[in-house]
Parts: sequence; C-alpha cells; structure tokens
Amino acid sequence: MLDRNRASRVLNALNKQGVSQMLLTDPMSIYYLTGVYMTPMERFYALLLRADGDHAFFLNRLFHVPEEVGIKKIWYSDTDNIVDLVSPCLDRTAVLGVDKELKARFLLPLMEEKAAAGFVNGSLAVDFTRGIKDEEEQARMRVSSAINDAAMAKFKELIREGVTECQVAEQMLQIYLDLGADGYSFPPLVAFGANAADPHHSPDDTVVKEGDCVLFDVGCIKDGYCSDMTRTFYYKTVTAHCREIYDTVRRANEAAIAAIHPGVPLCHLDQTARDLISSAGYGSYFTHRLGHFIGLSEHEYGDVSAANIWEAVPGMIFSIEPGIYLPQDTGVRVEDLVLVTEHGVEVLNHYPKTLEIIG
Repeated sequence: MLDRNRASRVLNALNKQGVSQMLLTDPMSIYYLTGVYMTPMERFYALLLRADGDHAFFLNRLFHVPEEVGIKKIWYSDTDNIVDLVSPCLDRTAVLGVDKELKARFLLPLMEEKAAAGFVNGSLAVDFTRGIKDEEEQARMRVSSAINDAAMAKFKELIREGVTECQVAEQMLQIYLDLGADGYSFPPLVAFGANAADPHHSPDDTVVKEGDCVLFDVGCIKDGYCSDMTRTFYYKTVTAHCREIYDTVRRANEAAIAAIHPGVPLCHLDQTARDLISSAGYGSYFTHRLGHFIGLSEHEYGDVSAANIWEAVPGMIFSIEPGIYLPQDTGVRVEDLVLVTEHGVEVLNHYPKTLEIIG
C-alpha cells in the first residue's frame, strides 16, 4: 500500500523545489513508498506522484504486484508506447521531476513529446526523505544492527591457526541466517595483516599469522533494512605500533560520535575525526570520508564528509568509520551506525570497541 505519510514528505520536499509532480523509477524508492519491490530488468517501471493526489503506478503485464496498492495501476504490454502511456497522466503545464535512475530511452521521448513544461532532477527530494528514518524504520535498523553485533561475536571465533580469509568469509552467511537475518547487506570484508591496508579488500587465500590484525567489515539485512559495522581484532599478540594505531582510530570514532547532535554540520564530524588522526601523525593514511547513509540500501544518498554541509537532523542514520591504512603494513577501521535523536545520538552497535586479542 502507498505510504501516504512518506509520499507526503516527498511531495513537500518537491514543493520546495517548485515541482508538483514526479516520476520515480528507482525500485528501492518505489518499495520505500509502496512496499512493492521488483527488478524490472529493461522494462519501464514507475510511480507517478502528484501534488493533487492523482498518483499512478505503471506496470508491465508480466509484473506481479498485490491486488490493492492504494493507487491506480496502469498496465501495459511490451508492444505499447511508453510516451502514450505516461503523457495523459501528466500535467503538461507543470514541470516534471524525474529521478536519477530514469533511463534516457524513456526520458528523451517524453522530452521530445513535451509531455511536461520542463524536466528537472527531483532525486534529492526522495533521497533526503529516505535519509530521515521514521520510527518504524528506526526500529528495524536497531534489530538489524543487533543481529550484526551478535554475529561479530561469532565471527571472531572463526579465527584459528591456518585459516584463510576466504574460509572465514564462506562461513559468515550461515551464521547470519542462524541469527535470524535474511542475508548479507554486502559481501563481507575479511582482511588479515597488511591486507587491511586496503579499505575495500576482497577475501583471498591469505592465512592468518600471529600478530596480524583481523578486520571484519560486515553487515546483514533484516526485514529490508541493512546493518554495517567494522571491528579490528589482533591474532594472539599485538605490537605497540599496532596498539597505538588502533587506539587512535577508536578515539577518532568516539570523538566524532560525541560531537553528534541536531544541527551539527556533517562536515564537522568528518573534521573532528580527521583532526584527531592527523594530530597523531596519520592524517595522510585516513583516505576516505568518515561515513555514509544507510537504510534500505547499504549505501544511500548522503555522506559524512568534508564536502557535505548538511546539518544533522533527527532520524538520520549514518556510519562513523574512521580508519588508518599503512600500505604493506597494517590497517585499522572502527565503524558504528548512529541515529541522530532529538537531543543527541543513539549508537546502534553495541559490540565493544576496546582492543581485543583473539585466538
């Protein structure tokens, strides 16, 4: 069913752009608004939102959707002309917002037909709305993150003498399923020793050895919502060098989280973590933004970076994940998901961040 509250929030955001109608084609955004999800492949699949409430759902006859979705459904066949299908539903005297996923082969004919008074990218209205989670979404994010916490405790138990990164990664899905998750939110990142210096390392046949850092960047999906967390452990022993790096990253994570409250610019959070790491002499080895938004997708629009001047708003959920990456040496990342609240912040992850030696 169309979620009227979410649709109203999108339309209010569009109104601020001077737009009264929008064509959405991103399957995840359509799911966010209707509860219907499908992969349309090459076929046209769209939801039209109008300020006057005359919404429409465009569906190929091959698609299967619930009998009742709360809005009119307009069915078409493969041989039908999409412009002839969509144009009669638009206000030709008004600008049409389109999302960034609308394929050119559908957009250009609509523009040539002058099906609307103009065409603008309305994606930000949807993206920003999705970025502020309602209470139901917040609750689901807590559950997904709780499963991730429980999984992390089990993942570290997989580390034993002679095990490879791939062997560990191959066991993770079943652990998630046993804990009640529906699957991965992204393929797990497992990195031993110098491999952890690559922030996006893919598990390989590297065998863990004493003194290695063991980095897990992992997440699951539960009831449609994604979790994401990183913890860095050490196998059997840890050097003073590695301990210093770990403590620096942990403190950067905690300092950025402590700075979160409604109204704080997101770029300030990035700067807080970056300044701490730089003061320890590792600034050039913190090579990525501090965080990303997350929800129905593991990476949603919006980030916590030096370039983002958005102010934190209650309901935003994003990652705080500083790191230090020393090529050919070691890498450390400590990541939590956080929810901006009316008075500050709620950390969704509860797995400890104190340095832990395993094995």
